[in-house]
Amino acid sequence: MVSFELLLIVSIAAGFVGAMSGMGGGVVLIPALTLLGVDIKHAIAVSIISIIATSSGSASAYARDHITNLKVGMFLEMFTIVGAIAGASITIVSSTKPLYIAFGVVLLGSWVALLFAGHVMWHEGRQDAFTRWLELEGSYPDKATGTVVKYKARRAYFGAPAMFGAGLIAGLLGIGAGAVKVLIHDLIMGLPPKVSTTTSNLIIGVTALAGTSVYLMAGLINPGLVAPVVLGVVAGAFLGTRLLVRLTNQAIRRFFLVVLLVLAVEMLFRGLAGI
Repeated sequence: MVSFELLLIVSIAAGFVGAMSGMGGGVVLIPALTLLGVDIKHAIAVSIISIIATSSGSASAYARDHITNLKVGMFLEMFTIVGAIAGASITIVSSTKPLYIAFGVVLLGSWVALLFAGHVMWHEGRQDAFTRWLELEGSYPDKATGTVVKYKARRAYFGAPAMFGAGLIAGLLGIGAGAVKVLIHDLIMGLPPKVSTTTSNLIIGVTALAGTSVYLMAGLINPGLVAPVVLGVVAGAFLGTRLLVRLTNQAIRRFFLVVLLVLAVEMLFRGLAGI
């Protein structure tokens, strides 16, 4: 049995990374829990509950700072919820080794896509008629530059089905799929990096809640693991949100890339080594 203190420390780190990157913390928590001897299905179930706590702790702070775009979040949540329920149902009947490999592949694919996208500075593109009809636009005060950034989302008709896929991954792997959601916001919908990260934090909580219902019915949620994990991720998320608003968009992107690469390689190695 893993000690309460060790779980708390690991969870604080996971919550911090989740809030800073918009990934939800599961990308750190699941590898750490499996290294500590927790079965990956139980780790996924605990992680998806922690994502709710991370989202609640960080999304409220970002909304207060007027960075999160609530309209974008609520529109895309409809599609991630359906995907999360489908993904969690698949995990229940899957063997463990493919889950390690799927976890690593998702993270590595996200890293490659974001690496190439990172060479292009964000700029406001032309908004299509459908996205304009949804009124998916906004502005936020950037403390790092001292300016107000105005933006308009685009291609919501592509973002919606892509978010179903992100929800499927979230329910399947218990990671919130914040990495995928941030990429959809960045590459498909053209949102600024800070808006992508903060809006992702809002969406992952609702997505995780949908997936949790499936794991709860399957009996995979261990209360002894949940208590220290939730405490830790909330504390870590609070620390992460305090730092994020003071960093530049490029600093956030570099941080995101490093975390993704390290964890993708680690999970792929463990999955392939077991075959």
